[in-house]
Parts: sequence; structure tokens; C-alpha cells
Amino acid sequence: MEAAHRDDVFWIRVGLTICVLEFFGPILRDFSDSHALNPTWVGHARVHLVWLLGFMMFSGIANLYLIWVRRSGGLGDLWLSAAWQCCNLAGFWFAFLLLPVYDGDMTIPGVHMQVFGIDENVFVFAVLSVLMAAILVALRRAERTHA
Repeated sequence: MEAAHRDDVFWIRVGLTICVLEFFGPILRDFSDSHALNPTWVGHARVHLVWLLGFMMFSGIANLYLIWVRRSGGLGDLWLSAAWQCCNLAGFWFAFLLLPVYDGDMTIPGVHMQVFGIDENVFVFAVLSVLMAAILVALRRAERTHA
């Protein structure tokens, strides 16, 4: 593999790693009194949240494996990680767009903050979505130029 291609792939891996951190963030934030340990939540809803948090944690670990450990040749593992992470991003935007349908609320006062007047979750997912778009372009370019 030529040096320029190795450099491109390295930076794609770094970008995917930054995006994959979102799989771990909710575990730190949501396993708390505001979410999973919230006594006002129905117990079954808490089961679903902890299930989701476990899925996210193991998805993050699997993605890190695809990004940094598994080297099956080519860019297939990186494409798989990117697709998996796009599912995570799309799931957030799906929940965000459907807020009025299920009477959801993006912000919990005193728990979530605003960044430039935007809910922190929306801000972070917007930044990650832009980064992922750049990663997809870089992957496509790397695929074309080093096939």
C-alpha cells in the first residue's frame, strides 16, 4: 500500500473513531437519575433504555474492532463501520423528527445544555453527521483512487 493511501486510510479511521465515541456517550450520560435510574419512569421503559445502552456499548466496541483491528483487505471493514454508524445517526434524526408524534422532548432542563442556542444533542449529532458525510466522501475517493 502506498504511503498516500495509508495516510488517507489513517485519517478515515480517525474520523470514524471520533464518530464512534457517540456509541459510548449515552452510557455515561443516561445511566443516571435522569434516565435509567429515574424512579418516575415505568420499569419496562428503563429495561428498554438499558438494553439500548448495552447495544450501543457493544456496537461501539465492534466498530472499534472494524476500524483498528480487523484488516480483511481493502476498505470493506471501514465501509461497514461507516454504514453501522450512519444507522446510529439516522436513528437519532428519526427520533428527533418524530418528537411531535410521540410527545417527546429533546431537552431536560438542568440536565441538557444549549450550544449556540441549540440543544446539545442536536448540535453534537449535526456535527457528527457532517463529519460522517466527509468520511463517506473520503472513503469513496480512497476506493476510486486506490482500487
